[in-house]
Amino acid sequence: MSKFDEREKGFEKKFIRDEELQFKVNAKRNKYLGEWAAEKLGKSDVDKEAYVQEVIKSDFAEPGDEDVFRKIQGDFKKASIGIPDSEIREQMSSLLECAKKDLL
Repeated sequence: MSKFDEREKGFEKKFIRDEELQFKVNAKRNKYLGEWAAEKLGKSDVDKEAYVQEVIKSDFAEPGDEDVFRKIQGDFKKASIGIPDSEIREQMSSLLECAKKDLL
């Protein structure tokens, strides 16, 4: 195997590790976000865990964060909770930083 091939394989392995880490960070952020939203929605302890799982699973609908945002936003609207979109996005951003700190 040439040096170029070894280097290429090294980059591929790094890319895979980075993608796995990003997935874990996003999942952790979504867990935190689900807990925050469940509290705002007044979920009981029993319902809270199920709701957190719903939020985590909502991230698989499409690439990016908009699917998770729409899930939280829609749930707040259904419950007539007046939390502005900007606050949801701020929570998403700050909780992403918390998740990074926890996993890195």
